[in-house]
Amino acid sequence: MIPPLLWAGNAVVGRMVAPLIPPMMFNFLRWFLSLFILLPMASWIFRPGSGLRSHWRHFALLGLLGAGLYNALQYLALQTSTPLNVTLVGSSGPLWTLAMGYLFFGARVTRPQMMGAVLSIVGVAIILARGEWAQLMALQLVPGDLYMLLATISWAWYSWLLARGTAPDGIRNDGTAFLLAQVMFGVGWSGLLAAGEWTLTDAQIHWGLPLVAALTFVVIGPAVLAYRWWGMGVQRAGPVVAGFFTNLMPVFAAILSALVLGEMPRPYHAAAFLLIVAGIAISSRR
Repeated sequence: MIPPLLWAGNAVVGRMVAPLIPPMMFNFLRWFLSLFILLPMASWIFRPGSGLRSHWRHFALLGLLGAGLYNALQYLALQTSTPLNVTLVGSSGPLWTLAMGYLFFGARVTRPQMMGAVLSIVGVAIILARGEWAQLMALQLVPGDLYMLLATISWAWYSWLLARGTAPDGIRNDGTAFLLAQVMFGVGWSGLLAAGEWTLTDAQIHWGLPLVAALTFVVIGPAVLAYRWWGMGVQRAGPVVAGFFTNLMPVFAAILSALVLGEMPRPYHAAAFLLIVAGIAISSRR
């Protein structure tokens, strides 16, 4: 339950700092600072024989999907969408996890899972349509919702790689080392995205106490702690079961958004959330 709570807070904070810092740069600073927290605790992975060098492609892909693409797309989504909408779209993650497992990892999909997938798709469609089907038919979508869909697909792939990846046992059995191996590549990917953003746009950073406080929170909570605990949960319970708990994010985001941003949920948010949860509950039945 703790990672979804921290990630819901990450969505709210990302929305708050949107006027202060470009999304790609915010993501880069998040992981760059996280790297310095993790280094003293697991620097042994750089020693010869740790397995990092022989499995660098695996960790590079994890760094791209998790630290690079997922978080960058989420912060980009928060430029035009709300934390509640972003987390609701993200709660379709178990659906994409099922699809990813079937297509690429040989996981079997049952009839209840297919029924649950249909309910989840309807729930996501309600969010994208803002409760008005005419908007969906006219393809009048908020860009942030589409960015979050791409981020969610990236996260599904990331979760399967956590569960069935080829990381060496020494690094995999040490949660901090496993995260550090991903983050060191994630910093590189997020740095490339930030450099492109800085080059192609008129990006500016407005430093001050609010931005410093936001960076402190996202580095310690949603980055270091949540990612480590999520990786441990996926390895023990599997990506599908762990993915069910991401559906708690909209609940936490709704509460935090109302308290911090004054963005009250609307009736279609509740309808969409119920459909998504029902879909995942049916999908998870044995």
